[in-house]
Amino acid sequence: MITNRDLDVSQAVWQKSTYSQGQGNNCVEVAKVKAHVVIRDSKTLAGTALIVQRREWCVFLSEIKQG
Repeated sequence: MITNRDLDVSQAVWQKSTYSQGQGNNCVEVAKVKAHVVIRDSKTLAGTALIVQRREWCVFLSEIKQG
C-alpha cells in the first residue's frame, strides 16, 4: 500500500469539489501525482491521505456517475 509518506505530494495541484462552492474547509480534495490520485480531507491538510491508482479512481467515478 502506498501512503503519502511514500509519494511526494509537495508539488501536487489540489482540486476541491465544485459542490463546495468555496465555502469553508468541509470538503475532499484530490490531486493527480504520477500514476496515482491522492485524496485528502481539506480540514486536515497535513493528515494521512488516501492514494489510489488512477485506473481505480476512474472506475470509482464511473460507478458513481452510473448511480
